Amino acid sequence: MVLALGLTAGAKEKVYVLTSPDGRLVTHIASEAGTIHYDIVFDGTTLLKPSPIQLEYSQGEKGQHESDIKDTDGHPVFASNWMTVKKVTRRQVDETVASPFTRQATMRNRYNELTLPLKEGLRLVFRAYNEGIAYRFVWEGEPGRVYEEPVEYNFPQDWKTTAPYVIQFDSTNHDIQYTSSFENQYTTLPLSQLDPRRLCFLPLLVHGPGEVKMCITESALLDYPGLYLHGTNQSGQLIGEHAPLPKQVEQGGYGNLQLVVKAREDYIAEMDKGKVFPWRILMVAENSTELAKNNMSYLLGEPSRVEDLSWIRPGKVAWDWWNNWNISGVDFEAGINNDTYKHYIDFAAKYGLEYVIMDEGWAVGREANLFHVVPAIDLPMLVDYARERGVGIILWAGYYAFERDMEKVCRHYSEMGVKGFKIDFMNRDDQLTVDFYRRAAEMCAKYHLVVDFHGAFKPAGFTRTYPNVLNFEGVFGLEQMRWSGLEWDQMRYDTEIPFIRQLAGPMDYTPGAMRNGTRNTYRPNWMEPMSQGTRCHQLALYLVLDAPLTMLCDSPTNYDREPDFTRFIASIPTVWDETRVVKGAIGEYFIIARRKGDTWYVAGINNWEARDIDLLLYPYTGEFELYSDGANAHRNASDYSLQTINSPMPAVTIHMAPGGGFVARFK
Repeated sequence: MVLALGLTAGAKEKVYVLTSPDGRLVTHIASEAGTIHYDIVFDGTTLLKPSPIQLEYSQGEKGQHESDIKDTDGHPVFASNWMTVKKVTRRQVDETVASPFTRQATMRNRYNELTLPLKEGLRLVFRAYNEGIAYRFVWEGEPGRVYEEPVEYNFPQDWKTTAPYVIQFDSTNHDIQYTSSFENQYTTLPLSQLDPRRLCFLPLLVHGPGEVKMCITESALLDYPGLYLHGTNQSGQLIGEHAPLPKQVEQGGYGNLQLVVKAREDYIAEMDKGKVFPWRILMVAENSTELAKNNMSYLLGEPSRVEDLSWIRPGKVAWDWWNNWNISGVDFEAGINNDTYKHYIDFAAKYGLEYVIMDEGWAVGREANLFHVVPAIDLPMLVDYARERGVGIILWAGYYAFERDMEKVCRHYSEMGVKGFKIDFMNRDDQLTVDFYRRAAEMCAKYHLVVDFHGAFKPAGFTRTYPNVLNFEGVFGLEQMRWSGLEWDQMRYDTEIPFIRQLAGPMDYTPGAMRNGTRNTYRPNWMEPMSQGTRCHQLALYLVLDAPLTMLCDSPTNYDREPDFTRFIASIPTVWDETRVVKGAIGEYFIIARRKGDTWYVAGINNWEARDIDLLLYPYTGEFELYSDGANAHRNASDYSLQTINSPMPAVTIHMAPGGGFVARFK
């Protein structure tokens, strides 16, 4: 039987009220016109009008239809009012959750929960945090299919949204939008002006009344397609959509390393008993600064499935691809060869970096065969050479090359001494691909391998469930500066992502450019790339961004020219005991403080508008180091100043140049 979810509470409609622990957020869950509706009210102001929650599904024998009823287009007709609430349960939770390899050592997990057991083996669970409202389904019935999980957000006004469109768009081929690297800058428009033909990926920001901000995302995305949203040309409305399950895939795409979808099913997911759906999250904050503190995505992730975490090592990485293997002053030709990688390993050992990534090129191209190493590389020798110097090797792997021989690859390279994989070019988030992430993480954990996913969707709580997955891409990172001009405003984007993308989890932005450009001097350069913005902006990104596995993107040669600066980068931790968002404004600036042990760092970044920041020091009265933009950074973006300041004064004023930044370290 093919069903559409509706909820009735007997003959008389009943409204269930769920309130956040601090009482400021309230959601009312009710039955109306055969569907479940909920709203969100914050401090007495409605942020979300009644919005429906639905599920179009079938159960039994993998969802074989028991009815031949179809509409005029041949699609199944979904009935309404099939669901009735049996017994509502409530609970309150206030616990401390360990959060290793994140922005803080522990997180407070405090919420009120309401569970609605429904007919046909389904439960609907709501949670109210002080920081937002979340809901999800739990599938307890027979195996079946989900044809669609309609998601709808109805806001009371046509507020502005800051949203990332998927890049690929063809008005004659909607399915092309389901293939995405999840990298784009943001578009800010009233909700009604979003192009209804174009999908937006998550997270997505809604600017509410006054200073109130809302962020829409999801968590516990493990065996289900990711959610997209699009506008409708209606005031204040967003509609959800999921990629249908692939029916036929073929090897192809970039470097013959992808699985290209040739046909899709008419449903989005196959479900087994006990499967949980992703959490639908609407984060709420009274202002931008409070929003940037939100940890709901991590807290709503499933608990860790990796028991022993002792072998997992976060840290910094010497990276080859962005700097195009450009090293000089050596007696060998640089490139993908043993001498070059020994040079990178020596550089990593010199500065105490934990890893070197051997990116694309170490395996023979277009074969999708991770056992066919190019002749110029002696991989066992390089792994041994690195191990003797306290450095781990991480290998780049194309999606299909890893998928086709997953356990064999993990076992072989783990036994060799390789420490992890950077897996790239999945470029989809349908159920088939999402399940690959889970299987890859589990297999890597089995063989004590860390993972960095590229060509990837947002983390969505995944790093709590699989802590060996240290980072995700899904960000318009520094790699884009190899080919993107000033039409891409990276300084604005850098000051947006702490309030949007970072709310979904860590991101492999790959900072550290040593060649830096102002608006007048920046140029894209594939062979010798540079960054937009100042040197101190690049330095500050090591503090601003959550990234347990962090790249040093530039070449050893460029870093060696400024060894003290490089040592400072290398000394910055990648995981933290405590993080405090100090202040910021979306698209303008961002200031953050982080602590590891007894050492505090404070960092800030700027858009293209210069500004002064008053850094309050009281009660700190010791000595601290300050890296800040140099007096001429507005014309030479690589200009910076290092000061050692004795601090009996209550505050210090720091000037950030256009595209600027700063970092202060207190010991």
